[in-house]
Amino acid sequence: MSGPLVRQGAVAGAAGIRLFLMDVDGVLTDGGILFDTAGVETKRFHVRDGHGIKMLLRAGVAVGIITGRTSEVVAIRARELGIDIVRQGTRDKVAAWREILAGTGIPPAETAYVGDDIVDLPLLRAVGFSAAPSDAEPYVLDAVHFVSSRPGGFGAVREIVEFLLRSRGSWDAVTGKYFSAGEVR
Repeated sequence: MSGPLVRQGAVAGAAGIRLFLMDVDGVLTDGGILFDTAGVETKRFHVRDGHGIKMLLRAGVAVGIITGRTSEVVAIRARELGIDIVRQGTRDKVAAWREILAGTGIPPAETAYVGDDIVDLPLLRAVGFSAAPSDAEPYVLDAVHFVSSRPGGFGAVREIVEFLLRSRGSWDAVTGKYFSAGEVR
């Protein structure tokens, strides 16, 4: 795929998003899980995804993680990025989403979720805007509003965030300082 796949209704769905939620393995990472000989888990995150999350937060969009696994590395990365909504070890992602909505008062139509596997399908179908990395399972790719041209862990979240910011009309306000900066000599 050379560019992202944007389905009908994607721009309208993304335009009203106030809460952006993501899975971790296969979305923020390439899906690989590494353990050292002491059993310590390691994950690889892409720096551009992290900056995209920071841009979303600057645009006033709440950001959160809902993942089925529990990992200290995820807690560390979430703290580093300023993500306050973190649900790890979640068996029912829709129930976790409903709990988050109850705590924020944000309606379902103003939420987004990025997932890549079968366990994500119920939540992907429930939110106002759904997205997946290019290497998600085929039935996930068929179910979402937006398919990134990039695979999970390699800037897919950043590409989705940029689409969302443009759809919301927040792109210029969030990125203006980068594009209008004077030439460095």
